[in-house]
Amino acid sequence: MIGSGINAGEKVKDVHFGEDAFSVDLLDGRTITVPYAWYPRLLHATAEQRSDWERCGGGFGIHWPGIDEDLSTEGLLRGAPAPKPRPTSNAH
Repeated sequence: MIGSGINAGEKVKDVHFGEDAFSVDLLDGRTITVPYAWYPRLLHATAEQRSDWERCGGGFGIHWPGIDEDLSTEGLLRGAPAPKPRPTSNAH
């Protein structure tokens, strides 16, 4: 039987912010580096807004209250960018 896939080592230890990307350090020693371009809210956020983050989801997620952004370590490890906005329709 395969386990649930939850690995305590995949909890967020720290987050670092660069010019074009941010990095998430995990408790198991891995670091995930992701471009801001994948997450428009982070791309357009100020440095102050980016640095105002907190752990959420039992430590498996990151929340930025000032920009209402939530990311999970699971999604980051899969390389999942933010979903593209759906085009709006003018049809009635």
